[in-house]
Amino acid sequence: MSLVTATVGYAESWWIQILKSLIIFIVGFSMVPLALMMDRKLMGRFQNRFGPNRVGPFGALQPMADIFKLLVKEEFRPRTATGFLFALAPAISILTACVAFAIVPFGNTVDIFGTQVGLYGIDPSIGVLFAFAFSAIAVYGLMLGGWASGSKYSFLGAMRSAAQLISYEVSMGLSLVGVIITCGTLSLTEIVGHQESAGMWLFIPQFVGFVVFMVAAFAETSRPPFDLPEADAELVAGYNTEYGGGRFALYYAAEYFHMVIASGIAVTMFFGGWLLPFGIDPPTWVDPIVVLVKITLVIAIFVWVRATLPRLRYDQLMSLGWKVLLPLATANALVTAILVTVLD
Repeated sequence: MSLVTATVGYAESWWIQILKSLIIFIVGFSMVPLALMMDRKLMGRFQNRFGPNRVGPFGALQPMADIFKLLVKEEFRPRTATGFLFALAPAISILTACVAFAIVPFGNTVDIFGTQVGLYGIDPSIGVLFAFAFSAIAVYGLMLGGWASGSKYSFLGAMRSAAQLISYEVSMGLSLVGVIITCGTLSLTEIVGHQESAGMWLFIPQFVGFVVFMVAAFAETSRPPFDLPEADAELVAGYNTEYGGGRFALYYAAEYFHMVIASGIAVTMFFGGWLLPFGIDPPTWVDPIVVLVKITLVIAIFVWVRATLPRLRYDQLMSLGWKVLLPLATANALVTAILVTVLD
């Protein structure tokens, strides 16, 4: 699993690319019920209760029961809704999540039966910019859902979503600039390779960037304490107020899918991706398991924060993004650029 095993410039066969696409789709959607189960189970423990424990062993089949319940419900559309866009909006949210998940690497390039296969969907030279591009497109899913519903509450939630995602995406992008400057590349696999050659995970020298990234990730995924687009006390349910059945299930799954993606990017950029600490070098087949375990631990942080902090007011949300996180992320990028220049 040495750094020299990274292969650049090889072309995978079309059938390998199709097979990898199917595996990414299956793994991604398998992580959604896992994240949902962790959310409900850990929240129960934090609140001194059991959480789901009836459906399946230890309540493990509760997420599947919830999904099935939503899928068999009758679809409803308000008379004031714009039909085509009303149906298209949740599809955009889940589609952008699927595409963004393709860049999360679960290992390096390996030899499988004499064929070079990368344990990732794609490794574009633009790296996380690819994920940010589709994250920006995901805003349209929320905006269209709120506007096409023909409801003032839904539209207000959609406007909150757009303002929140745009403001925190700036801070999130800048928080990763320090990592990019340090590694000198945008490729996620090469960033992991840099951490291997340096013998140190980047959350140590880039701790400020990591904190900014995680706080912005809470807002990007509309997770508490930044769940203002879905503030039930003010907006009933925000942009998805008028959605039910399978369409609501798509929005519901997309929220947890984006949380999985944010966790995967955090693991790759700051926690060494598939690398183990203390120079431990396991067999290659262990790499995807290491990444999945790390992603699960980061998801646990999302749940921990949800159980700990109350929801912010909307003015506090925007002030934190523009007046605190943005200057911190900018200062971190500037200091990193100066240090890299001086040390080189």
